[in-house]
Order: sequence, then C-alpha cells, then structure tokens
Amino acid sequence: MNNHHERTDTPLVSFILTYYNLPVQMLCECIDSILALSLQPHEREIIVVDDGSDVSPMNGLMHYGNDIVYMRQKNGGVSVARNLGLEVAHGEYIQFVDGDDYLLQAPYEHCLDIIRQGENIDMVMFDFTSSTCSQNVFTDQSLISGTNLMLRQNIRGAAWAYLFKRLTLSKLRFTPGIANGEDEEFTAQLLLRTENVCETNAKAYFYRQHRQSVIHQTDDVSKQKRLEDTFSVIKNLQLRADRLPQNDKLALQRRVAQLTMAYIYNTIVLTRSRQELDRRLKELYDEGLFPLPDQNYSQKYTWFRRMTNTSIGRTILLHSLPYMKRER
Repeated sequence: MNNHHERTDTPLVSFILTYYNLPVQMLCECIDSILALSLQPHEREIIVVDDGSDVSPMNGLMHYGNDIVYMRQKNGGVSVARNLGLEVAHGEYIQFVDGDDYLLQAPYEHCLDIIRQGENIDMVMFDFTSSTCSQNVFTDQSLISGTNLMLRQNIRGAAWAYLFKRLTLSKLRFTPGIANGEDEEFTAQLLLRTENVCETNAKAYFYRQHRQSVIHQTDDVSKQKRLEDTFSVIKNLQLRADRLPQNDKLALQRRVAQLTMAYIYNTIVLTRSRQELDRRLKELYDEGLFPLPDQNYSQKYTWFRRMTNTSIGRTILLHSLPYMKRER
C-alpha cells in the first residue's frame, strides 16, 4: 500500500474513492470493480480518501498492497475529501467513486474505449443504475461542448457521472462545508470548461441506495441542512453566471432555473408546510430567482413554473407532490 509519491509515468485514470463509516466490504467491492477493468497497473491510480472514519478501514485494505493509495484526513465532508484526492492525483483523467458504490465492468469499459479511441475527448458523460441487469449495447452522441450540452438539455448533477480530463479542472474545486448539492455546483462549472463531451447511455456506475445516504436522512435538522445547502449552491451559481460570456451565462442560468425548480419541489416534499414554502419563495424572490424564468426548457419545467406562479397552484402542489412518486 502506497503513501503517494511521484512517478515518472502518467496513469490514464485516477480513481478518487471517498469513504466514511461504511462497511469495509463495500469499499473492497468498489476497489475490486476498478481492478477488474482492462487497465494495466501503470494505467490506473486508485486513491482512497478516508474522511476521518471512526474506525480506519486499513486492516481490511492491506491485501491490496501497492494497488491503492490510502489517505486519511480529519472529518471534513466529501467535498474536502475529494479536493484532497485531486491534489495528489496525476492521471490524465479523473473518475470519482463513492466508497459504497462501484463501477460496472462492460459499460465502464465502453467509457474507457471512448477516451482511448477518440481524439481530444475531454469528458465522457455516462449513466448510472441501481439494477444488476447487464447492458451490452451502447449508444453515443456526437461530440459537443459542455456549454452547448447545458443549453439543450438537463445534465446529471452527480460528479461521479463524468470521466473527465484532469487539466480541464484548472483551479476548480468543491466548496467545503456543503454536504448536499456540492456536486451540482461543481459539475455545472466543470462542463462550462469542457470543449469536447461525449454523452453515452452506458450505465457504467452502480449507485447503491441505502438508509445511511445523506438524501435518506429524514430528521428535521437534516432536511433543513439539505435545503439550506441547495439554496447556497443556487445563489453561488447565479452569481457566477452574471460574470460569464453570453452563451456560458445562458447555459448556467438554465441550470440555475432547474436547480431552483428542484429546490421548490424539495421544500414542498420535505416540509409539507405552506409557511415554509412561502418563506423560501420570498428568499428566492429577494435573490431574483423567483418567479422561475419564462423559458421553454422542458414540458415539466413549463408546467411547474405555471403552477408555482399562483397561490392556488402552490396549494395544489402542497397537497399532491408529497404523495407522488418522484421520477428519476
């Protein structure tokens, strides 16, 4: 097992795994999924960042020897852990993986084939699944800039849904202290820096749903923290949009509008309170984020914007959304 040190060769991919208070078996399954890929040892770099777990997973990782780099930090959250991983990574591409998830071999091999065979591929945007069903047929879209991608469609907010060139980052890092929505702030800015994106339908990432996940915390403090973090991310992105060239600005404003829609939705579903909804809509209004912009982003967006624009529409949403199953 390595402490990080300089090497003369550059791996094709640095995998940055974040871990905190999980069964070590999950982390091993994650590491094994990377080792099962066709990458030679010199083509991969597996960095495990332990975010100050109560018990270090070291004993359960010893058998990996030099296949992994293990780092431990004082508990600071996934943003700080990922930033630490980025500081030591020196692969041509970066792939984030949460320690309780893993990569699916055939679909992820397809993502690797894209960067191996394509010219100047800056990023591969792939899909995810919580199913173990196999997938062997993949469809890829034509190359497009991150800005144009954001202008035409929704993007995936999760940072692990992207395999991207490390040099694209420049000084971009995750904002410490945000436990909910830190990916949304990061991925939107990353895409704006990216010239050649290949979007594929390959379901290359297995997302494990379990009760310990942040989004499944149902106590009032966790709900309020989730909403406050999201509001901070939306404000930060809106501020950045105002400073960008026109196309980048329009792309980021679209993303801000989508995140604001999701924020209003979550306020309704998590609190079920008219008073809380009115208070948060007032905060959005004061920031110039509400009413939602009159744009034809999607049919669902248009419908939601119209409903939230009237008192009776908001009443209907309060009495219906908490009882509806949310789409993925």
